[in-house]
Amino acid sequence: MRIVFAGTPEFARVALEALDAAGIEIALVLTQPDRPAGRGMKLQASPVKVHALSRGWPVAQPRSLRLDGKYPEDAAAAREALVAARADAMVVAAYGLILPQWVLDLMAGRGEGAPTGTQALGCLNIHASLLPRWRGAAPIHRAIEAGDAETGVTIMQMDAGLDTGDMLLAESLAIGAQESTGQLHDRLASMGGRLIVQVLRQAEVSPLPRTPQPAEGVTYAHKIEKAEARIDWTQDAAALARRVRAFDPFPGAVAELDGQPLKIWAAHAQPAEGGTSPAPGTVLRADADGVVIAAGTGTLVATQLQRAGGKRLAAADFLRGAPLAAGTVLA
Repeated sequence: MRIVFAGTPEFARVALEALDAAGIEIALVLTQPDRPAGRGMKLQASPVKVHALSRGWPVAQPRSLRLDGKYPEDAAAAREALVAARADAMVVAAYGLILPQWVLDLMAGRGEGAPTGTQALGCLNIHASLLPRWRGAAPIHRAIEAGDAETGVTIMQMDAGLDTGDMLLAESLAIGAQESTGQLHDRLASMGGRLIVQVLRQAEVSPLPRTPQPAEGVTYAHKIEKAEARIDWTQDAAALARRVRAFDPFPGAVAELDGQPLKIWAAHAQPAEGGTSPAPGTVLRADADGVVIAAGTGTLVATQLQRAGGKRLAAADFLRGAPLAAGTVLA
């Protein structure tokens, strides 16, 4: 089996490594262009590129794959590379670029330049949800934010729609009661690598069974925006706790203390204390067990916090350096 791999972040790198370990031949790797990152804003290669270069695989980083778009020369060069790769399939995992119809056609053995003598399995996507729930860019975050009890990975035959293609294989797993996006990401990444290897191995011996997605139960996992990080203390404490977990490690759940950002990285909800109804955002108590904060309904107990310019700290360690008196109001 000979494939093209298209992916960018750590989720994709895990899958690429699994494919390599399984003996799948990597003919070409597509990944996003290097981006400025870190305090120095130096250009950094994606995790997928770093791994590909360490293995000596050819890498292409087109800014777009649209032949009629803003970067037609990038798309044309990518097309030449895809034709020359003579791959049986393209595996896609969190690539970040839309695949235009010409890519879908080429990998399926259709259209001008489509190579002969390959299996022409098309484009297979590793998607971190149980489709059709959470189509879109941020399925892991949104599943936790929504309070879903389970999620999983779907291997999908890509078509022109947004995560609308036929399902080839799916597997579920339970979401832990206090699991963050970062923790769930790592489990799903490992699952995705295992399932895509299983699908490709099956394709070597028999046609892949395809199951159309049901029309019911479709939801969309919209991209996470930094503006969503701001905590709205008027919301229910259970919803706030889910958002804290959903936004770890990015973008973090942010409150404001004395005009400075205060990130809350771990928290749980509990019922309101006593018979009073303090204003949402009011600190009720702060000790080694956590900072108890009034919400619209119930209270949020923050157990890991971070001041601007500081480190993530357990509540006890945080309070030693920055005491929070009862009655303090967080914006």
